[in-house]
Amino acid sequence: MFSADQLQKNFSQPLDRAAIALIAVLTVAIALLLFGGDSTAPRVREFSWQNKQVSASDRAFIMTFSRPMDRQSVEDNLRIEPPVPGKISWAGRRMAYTVTQGVPYGMEFKLELSQARERFAEAGKEGTLIEPFVGEFKSRDRALVYIGISPEERGRLILYNFSKSQKTILTPKEITVLDYQPYPEGDRLLFSAIDSRSTQQGLLEQRLFTVTTGIVPETPGRKSSRRDNSPGQIEQILDSQNYQNLSFDLSPDGKTILVQRINKQDPGQFGLWKIEEGKQPKPLQNEPGGDFIITPDSQTVAIAQGQGLAILPLEPEAEPVDFLPQFGRVLSFSADGSAAAMVKFNTDYTRSLYLVTTTGVSKELLRIKGSFLSAQFGPQGNTLYCLLTKLVEGEIYREEPYIAAINLETGDLQPLVLLPEQREIHLSLAPDGLGLLFDQIVSAAPQANQAPVDAVRTSSGEVIARSRLWLLPLDPSAPPNQPLDYKPEELPFEGLRPGWLP
Repeated sequence: MFSADQLQKNFSQPLDRAAIALIAVLTVAIALLLFGGDSTAPRVREFSWQNKQVSASDRAFIMTFSRPMDRQSVEDNLRIEPPVPGKISWAGRRMAYTVTQGVPYGMEFKLELSQARERFAEAGKEGTLIEPFVGEFKSRDRALVYIGISPEERGRLILYNFSKSQKTILTPKEITVLDYQPYPEGDRLLFSAIDSRSTQQGLLEQRLFTVTTGIVPETPGRKSSRRDNSPGQIEQILDSQNYQNLSFDLSPDGKTILVQRINKQDPGQFGLWKIEEGKQPKPLQNEPGGDFIITPDSQTVAIAQGQGLAILPLEPEAEPVDFLPQFGRVLSFSADGSAAAMVKFNTDYTRSLYLVTTTGVSKELLRIKGSFLSAQFGPQGNTLYCLLTKLVEGEIYREEPYIAAINLETGDLQPLVLLPEQREIHLSLAPDGLGLLFDQIVSAAPQANQAPVDAVRTSSGEVIARSRLWLLPLDPSAPPNQPLDYKPEELPFEGLRPGWLP
C-alpha cells in the first residue's frame, strides 16, 4: 500500500503535472466547442483546375469545401476573370461549374471566392465567412498548323503559335506533306508524305509518319507520356513498299489509325487497315467502301458502302452495327457523339443536309443544287459551320463556294463568306469556337506542270502557285436572330490546309 505522502509525491512529478494540464486544456476546448461553436473559417479544400492548362474538352471544374456551404452565397460571390460563362450544380460539399461557351484559348484566368458563408449556424446568427480563396488556371495556346507553300517552306508542316508569336518548321525539306491530323493533346501530328527527292511521285508512294509539335499538354487529370517533347521528332508509322496508302483518319482518343490501302500487286485487295500504337497494322477485311470517319467514341467507323452508310466496329470481319441506306456521306459528328451532319443524294439531282441524332431525330436542314464539301459543329453543338457551293446558272456548269452558319435549333442559314471559285478549300473551326481558318489556292498556269519534283499540288495534280490563309473571327455568344457581320482577316504567311491545334 502507498502512503498519502507517496501519492502526493507521485502526482508532483513533472510528467504527471503536464498530463493533468493537457487534460484540463482539452476539456476546456471541448466545452467551448460544444457551447460556443467552431469559430474556424470554412475553406476551399480543392479546386480541380488549380494551376492547370485546360482545353475545349475540359467542360467543368470541381470545388470541394471543408464544410457544407450556403450555396447561394457561394454562387453570388464566385468571380472568374476574364469571365467564363457557366452553370453551377451541387453534390454535398462539392460544387461543379460547367462552362457553357467553352474556355477561350491563349488566356490566363483568376478565380476568387470570398464573403461566402457556411450553411449551418446557430439560430438567428449568420454562418462563418469562408477563408478567402484565389485560384489560377490557363487555357491552351492558340496555335495553328499548315503546309508551307513558299520556297523555303514548300511542302513542310509549319506550326504557328499565336500566343507566343512563334513559328516552327516541323518537317524537313526531304519530304513533301500531303495531309495531316493532330493528336488530341496537340503534342503530335499524324501526316502522310512522299519523298521530295524521288522520281516516283504521287499517292503510290505516300507513307504515314508522326511528328512532335513541341507543345507540352498540361490537361487536368492527364499527363503526357512523352519524356521529350521537342519539336520535329519524326517517326514512320506505315511504309508504302507493298501497298498504296490513300486516305486516313485518327480516332478522337488518338489510339487508333484507319488507312485505306490497295495492294500494289493485286488492286482487288482494297480496304481499311487498323493501326494501334505498338502493334502491327492489320486489315479489317470488311466490304470495301468510300469516304469514312471514326465516330467520337473511337469504337466504330462510319463508311460509305453500297447505297448507304455503314457503322462498323473497329475489328476484323465485323458485321455492321447499323446501316443508313438514305444517306451517302457523313460530314461531321458533334463532340459528344449525340448528333451527326449527313448528306443525302436525292433523285432530282439535289443534295440535302440532315441533322441525325442518337435519339432517332432525322431533320432536313437544307436542300441545294450545289454540293456540301465539309461541316463542323460548334463547341456548344447548336451551330453547324458549313462549306458548301451553289450552282451558278449558265451555259457552263459552275459551282460557287461559300461558308455559312446553320442554327440547328431554328434551321436558319447565315452566309458568312463568299469564296472565289476554286476546287479545293480547307476549313477548320477553332476548338473554342472563336474563329474559322480557310485557305485560298491559286493554281499555276498549265505550263507550270514542268515544276520541280517538290512542287505542292492539288489532289488533281495541278501545281499550286500560291495559297493565302484567312482567319474569320466568330462570336458564339451572339443572339441567333442578330445579323452576323464577320470579315475575314488575311494572315501574314502563305500556306494550305490550315488547321487549329485542339
